[in-house]
Amino acid sequence: MANYDVAAYVWPSYTGDEPRTRMFWPEGIGEWQSVKNAVKKFPDHNWPRKPLWGYVNEADPYVMEMQIKAASDHGVNVFIYDWYWYDRRPFLEQCLNNGYLKASNNDKVKFYLMWANHNVNQLWDIRHSHDMDTLIWDAAVDRKEFETIAERLIELYFKHPSYFTIGGKPAFMIYDVANLMRGLGGGEATADAFAWFRSRAVQAGLPGLHLQLTLWSERSFDFSGVDGGKQTTTSELVDLLGFDSVTHYQYIHFADIDRDYNDIMVDVLQEWQRIDRTYKVPYFPHVSIGWDNNPRFQQFRPGIVKNNTPANVRKAFEHAKTYVDAHPEQPPLVVVNSWNEWTETSYLQPDDLYGYGYLEAVKAVFRPNGSGA
Repeated sequence: MANYDVAAYVWPSYTGDEPRTRMFWPEGIGEWQSVKNAVKKFPDHNWPRKPLWGYVNEADPYVMEMQIKAASDHGVNVFIYDWYWYDRRPFLEQCLNNGYLKASNNDKVKFYLMWANHNVNQLWDIRHSHDMDTLIWDAAVDRKEFETIAERLIELYFKHPSYFTIGGKPAFMIYDVANLMRGLGGGEATADAFAWFRSRAVQAGLPGLHLQLTLWSERSFDFSGVDGGKQTTTSELVDLLGFDSVTHYQYIHFADIDRDYNDIMVDVLQEWQRIDRTYKVPYFPHVSIGWDNNPRFQQFRPGIVKNNTPANVRKAFEHAKTYVDAHPEQPPLVVVNSWNEWTETSYLQPDDLYGYGYLEAVKAVFRPNGSGA
């Protein structure tokens, strides 16, 4: 049996107090505040929900030891931590630094980072989330700050024995490539920054870097005043910047999610086929558990995935496994949204609605005989 790497994104906000978090979640328990206070928005709404493990502090290494064991037991063997940098300093790092990295069993589940370099508006603060136009932090960085970030990543994370590698090289994902290029000054400047980043990793004793891009819908990038005003599609940009692979973060980024999960999957499979035809680098299949971000808002927000039962999500995992098996030339990696995106209703962690159903779906597909992790 093949060994599959099942990597789940981690939203690192479910912690105790951390600098700057109370501006969004004044109760001091991170975004558990929004989960705990969520209410039903219409008669058949399947909120509120409760985590079976409680509103735990995921910056506690003992909590993370329990979660790592549960993940590993069910076939999830990689965590992809959303990683943030705003106002020339990191944000929400305690979940990783104090929780996972201090857990005694972190060799059982590897980790890598996705730089969530999106701008921050009022989304995380339910008191003001109706106002999506107010900018709190601009995530774009110039070359000097990019190099500061790169040095931190190399020294604190990429050298860790549990850091996930692809082809022996530390994997690092970029969420918002448009924002990155805006700060660095265009595609050519970003390609130069990536070349420096790879070289610096080698100088630090690493075999290089595996740079991964988060895909959204296929689009054209138009940077007036830079790169001669060129328009470049996403697939062309992957080649220009030298990304080593691509994957997705969430179905909502490329599909109409306001419908039945099985109908959504028809479009997802077509998207995988289109990527295979269009991109020259490996695509790692992505499975989203669901979508409903109503816990972040006081008023009802339309756009909710329906019928995303563990049985139907298991079918999605089976499709991902089939895709991996059909691409033996690339690493057997499947990416999942997510481990704990409670306020977007897309999580593997057990709750009072389906229990361990989603984790059991992972296990049934990728570890049917208790092996293959």
